[in-house]
Amino acid sequence: MENIIKSVTAKALGVNEADVIIDHRLMGGMSNLMYVVVVNGEKYTFRIPGKNAEVFVNREEELANIHIVDELGINNEMVYFDTETGYKISKFVDGTPLSEVENPEAYLEEVSKVLHVLHESGLKAHDDYRPYERLNAYEKLVTDFGYKHADKYFELKEEFLSNREFLDQFPKVICHNDSQISNMVVEADQTYLLDWEFTGNNDPMYDVACVGNKEFELALKFLPVYLGREPQVEESRRLYLWRAFQCLQWHNVALYKDLIGLSKDLGLDFNMIAAAYLTKAEQFLSGANQYK
Repeated sequence: MENIIKSVTAKALGVNEADVIIDHRLMGGMSNLMYVVVVNGEKYTFRIPGKNAEVFVNREEELANIHIVDELGINNEMVYFDTETGYKISKFVDGTPLSEVENPEAYLEEVSKVLHVLHESGLKAHDDYRPYERLNAYEKLVTDFGYKHADKYFELKEEFLSNREFLDQFPKVICHNDSQISNMVVEADQTYLLDWEFTGNNDPMYDVACVGNKEFELALKFLPVYLGREPQVEESRRLYLWRAFQCLQWHNVALYKDLIGLSKDLGLDFNMIAAAYLTKAEQFLSGANQYK
């Protein structure tokens, strides 16, 4: 691992391997390994994708989307990207992830500004996010192992899909699609939105729902901030529905991670995490029903 980081960084930045210092690993992510490296006094982040990450992320699309959003000034500067390995080197943002601040609610206005810059940019992502097709693809990754989903999963999936006509009526804009607060970093008076692996055109309410990835209560508080007013019934319904979808999606991802051995490798019980996502999906679908 150390040899890879040093050799790739040296070649990318045109320095000697001896000039590359691996400072520390950034903790918190469950998909990728992130390291801070120092070269001639400058700090960079080096990403190494996690095991089988390529089944979830198209690196050609990711690179194209990074170039598309560059002009918005809300991402950190990328200096190297290898679409085959997924290795990425970017300038380090010496700030604090919102997931680590004592009171993330105090930063909701900043989060709103960043998402509005993205959603109202008029830019188009390389492709649509295609949530329904994505869910089927993630599901197939699991069933290809011979895994049989619980009946409850298919019941909840069917309930979610019964709302498809309602969800599909809203315009798509460029979205981050993983805008949880761990991907937002505050540095001085600038808020950055990082990690553009899942970027695609989508309902902007999907990004609002992502803000509540850890605590849905935060998304409920964020919704009127993002709208600049109290939400209408249909907006609350979209919020709950997309959060339910995200839980169904990450249920399959967690199952897949368990099946490829990551529960043992990372010391995390992905089976238990998958079960928790299914429970949450049921709760959010129930919450959406109150706004029909």
